[in-house]
Amino acid sequence: MSKPAPIPPGFHTLTPHLVQKDSNAAMEWYKKALGAEERFRMPGPGGHGVAHAEMKVGTSTFMMADEFPGMNLKSPKSVGSSTVGLHLYVTDCDSAFKRAVDAGAKPTMPPVDMFWGDRYAKFTDPFGHEWSVATHVEDVPPQEMGKRAEAAFAQMGKGGKG
Repeated sequence: MSKPAPIPPGFHTLTPHLVQKDSNAAMEWYKKALGAEERFRMPGPGGHGVAHAEMKVGTSTFMMADEFPGMNLKSPKSVGSSTVGLHLYVTDCDSAFKRAVDAGAKPTMPPVDMFWGDRYAKFTDPFGHEWSVATHVEDVPPQEMGKRAEAAFAQMGKGGKG
């Protein structure tokens, strides 16, 4: 018997693992809002909830599970905020943002061209996770990036957007 690959097929070296209040509902939402594909779903104890699930968006896989007593993991809904952001590169930032918002995401930043060369937007999913979506539209040389960043930060200090 051959030894399995240390990184399973379909995974990258870093894989987000989301904790949800209701992973079954979250999985359906990610399918609708992000075009995610369900790879695997294992029911929780006694067939309740989700003990482990895997979804794929584009070329990336992410995992999720429901909160369970005795585990030191809480969902954003239980904590009251998200402590991590998920970033998704897409071919069309504007349509991806619209699709998520139409599916029930709370928009937190509409699509805008950013100084680093991405068309970029942000939303919070119905389960409390913070997402950003972007389409890379321009390769910005390091020297130019510094100038643009300085100008953007100065504008932000005046109440404007980057």
